[in-house]
Formats: sequence, C-alpha cells, structure tokens
Amino acid sequence: MSDVTIRTNHQWRQFRYRDEVPKKVLLSEFDYQDDDVFDGYFKYRGCWYHLDQFMALASSEGPFTGWHGYSGDSYFSGTLIRVSDDGENYQVARYCQ
Repeated sequence: MSDVTIRTNHQWRQFRYRDEVPKKVLLSEFDYQDDDVFDGYFKYRGCWYHLDQFMALASSEGPFTGWHGYSGDSYFSGTLIRVSDDGENYQVARYCQ
C-alpha cells in the first residue's frame, strides 16, 4: 500500500463495557458474541465496534507503523486502532489510499 492517508485526533479514550452498548446494537451488530464478552467496545463516527473486528498488525514497518490493528471498509479504506499498554484505552483513526 502506498500513499496512505491516516487521520486521527490522537485522543485516548476508554473502552466501553457491554452494558453501555444499546441493546438494539448488541442484537443487530454483535449477536455472534457470547454474553461473557463484557468489554472492548467503542463508538467511532456513529458506528459501534469491538476489538474482535480488528485484524492484528504484526509488522512495525509500512504505512501502519505504530497501530495495533485494522478493520477494512473496502480495499482502499478502513479504521485503525492503537491500544494502550494496560488495554484499558484506545486511539482510533481512519485510513484511505
């Protein structure tokens, strides 16, 4: 991937717990999850996400250096996530080519 644009405000935010996600969203977006999944949710740009929707980025080289995972919307765009060392907070960004 070349000429990738990454946009973020660099703000750290705290993950949400399952009981903070609207029931309607849980039933429509996360119905595949067991009830024992209780944290790792967040809302970004009007959409709810969970950590299990992101593919891990193992390489420290390339356009996504410093990010821990991505979730593609298309071949050319998607969402990036960076998780704090303690796993309690995250930063999120949009990428596009």
